[in-house]
Amino acid sequence: MPQTLHNASSNWLMDMIKRSSNSAVEESIVARASRNSPCVLCKGARFLCGKTRCPIMVKVNYYLKSVPLMASEDISGVSPPSVFIGRIGYPYVYVGPLVPPVHEDTSLYDLPEQWFGRSIDEIVGFRSLLIRGKHRVHVEKFEQAGKIAEKTRELALAENSVDLELNLTKKPRGFLFMDDDVQPFGPSAPIRDMRVGNTRFDSRIEKAYYDTDLRATEAVLELYSRGVMVTKIQRAFSVGAFGIEKNRRLVPTRWSITAVDDIISKALMEQVKTFPEISEYRVYESVYLDNIFEVLMIPDAWSYESMEAWYPGTVWNPHGNSTLIFSDWEGNEGRTTYAQVGGCYYAARLAVCEQLVKERRQATVIVLREARPGYIMPVGVWQVRENVRNAMRQKPRLFKSLNEALQFISARFEIPLRRWILQSELLKKALFQKKISDFFGKTSVS
Repeated sequence: MPQTLHNASSNWLMDMIKRSSNSAVEESIVARASRNSPCVLCKGARFLCGKTRCPIMVKVNYYLKSVPLMASEDISGVSPPSVFIGRIGYPYVYVGPLVPPVHEDTSLYDLPEQWFGRSIDEIVGFRSLLIRGKHRVHVEKFEQAGKIAEKTRELALAENSVDLELNLTKKPRGFLFMDDDVQPFGPSAPIRDMRVGNTRFDSRIEKAYYDTDLRATEAVLELYSRGVMVTKIQRAFSVGAFGIEKNRRLVPTRWSITAVDDIISKALMEQVKTFPEISEYRVYESVYLDNIFEVLMIPDAWSYESMEAWYPGTVWNPHGNSTLIFSDWEGNEGRTTYAQVGGCYYAARLAVCEQLVKERRQATVIVLREARPGYIMPVGVWQVRENVRNAMRQKPRLFKSLNEALQFISARFEIPLRRWILQSELLKKALFQKKISDFFGKTSVS
């Protein structure tokens, strides 16, 4: 693997490539009813799965609303701008634009930083209109892939919404695409030709694009420091806009999202470790899309843990009889392997590091999340990042002891505190492991 890609996407990128190469096809979004499926008996009316609304019916309703707009092989509209790079078949992947058959400002359609507070119905509503055009290319031969690939990159670097015409080989097909990492989008079809209107690049991204001696990691950090939205950096990263010229290549969208979150949070984390520790126990909270986030900060050296509890009937525990808890963590030295929790781990780490850098403080941080039945379908890892960012914007509850902080969290959650402690490496360490400072006293740094 070239050094630039290694630096940009971290060691876990190779794991992602291996996993992808073994996948024959992507999972169907709509579950196929079987003899054992409650869907056959329920038919979207009895809520036998435990969800508060039927996700299949939500998807179908929005799909049916968009069908009249997708009855032709010729699609004309305004792209937010947005592109999607697939991962199935890597290194040969499908690339192309996302465009709704809508002629107005659609910039909101691909700016998750501005979605917080909107309902699942609103988000699914405008994302379901995005038609995906597909063109197969090799990730390392993007420059020789022709006009469609070139125009796709132009679109990814555009600052504002862009007029776009797609000529497809057939009418768009498929249901609403849902993924825990990627924002949803609508039907797709192969591209025969595409025409892109006048595009104007974001000058900050354009500068990084034309600097072919600037490493990808450095480009990402420079753009972030200059106030470019994380979503826009991720989009440009996915089309190989950064890095040493000979090493540039496409990065599947879901990988680029996590890679950028990882790159930025690692850099912030190194700053955090140079700051004095906080002097009290803190709990930050955010509630959105029936996800309850409690962020616990402990006055200690930097370490981090992400924990997720999925109720029966939720996205990743649809037929379970009990709540499942997943977690992963890292010590002060960081981590070199891909977190089992997935992209949510890095998204939340970015959000908490932003706050600690802003305060010039460090802490041990544990992000606890309860995903309840109202979270009927995944809308992308952005909701974790923006949920935790929202928590960081709130005034924290302050406590003198860890027990007091945990009692508060316990009252906010429905899952017994004991289960969280048994699952958590850092909580067990904080509660039961003695430190030298406990015997000799701890000198505070101000």
